[in-house]
Amino acid sequence: MTIDCSSKIAFIPNDIWVAITSKVASASIRDLCSLRMTCKAARDAGEADIVHRSVSIPPPHATPWWWCLSPEAKRFFDRCIVAGHPELLFREALRELFIRRNENIGLQMLNSAASTGHAVAKYALTMTLLLRTDDNDEKQKGLELYRKLDAAGSLAEGKTRCFSILTMSWPGEVQMPRIEEQHTLCSSPRCSTRGHMPLLYDYRRRAAERNSVHAFGGAAHIPCIQCRIDYDLQAFVNLP
Repeated sequence: MTIDCSSKIAFIPNDIWVAITSKVASASIRDLCSLRMTCKAARDAGEADIVHRSVSIPPPHATPWWWCLSPEAKRFFDRCIVAGHPELLFREALRELFIRRNENIGLQMLNSAASTGHAVAKYALTMTLLLRTDDNDEKQKGLELYRKLDAAGSLAEGKTRCFSILTMSWPGEVQMPRIEEQHTLCSSPRCSTRGHMPLLYDYRRRAAERNSVHAFGGAAHIPCIQCRIDYDLQAFVNLP
């Protein structure tokens, strides 16, 4: 339906149009496209950055295959990324980090997504920082983020969402970083579980292959938080 320009609705202030369009965009990208076709006011409102940051992005398994082939769709999503769309920034950061191997660009995008409050971006950023062997400050930042996610109970969701994005978006293309054999966050000589997390992870993985109940629990029973981080790092680099 096209709105008659003489209609009173055409005189709604632009900020109201932007608010309406943002609300529609956050519910459905298809509804946003339909709304923008109704009148010039809606089309102009759809150009606002806040609208591009608010667009609802479907999960990888529900994304139409032809979006990746459409130049118009690519321009739209590129505009969303430039506007700071958290989910698209997060996905593009994973692509830069684990496919294109552009660590600096990927970390910048991941930081930007995490700064918006995107919970899964915070998880991926935490794991990526903890894997750094050349920057103790970054590793310390990762440790602080991990403690916050652990306290909020967000680690399991972060792992699940990262697995979904990495395996469904780019099957067979992902190159996760390797953990050196001597790389352990726990450095306490008194810790009885120090250095054993790779073995525990391998035990859980093999149990999962057998559909055994011993596959569950991860390292939740380990009292040392740094050892639990070492376990979660093993799980992270083996996500795809």
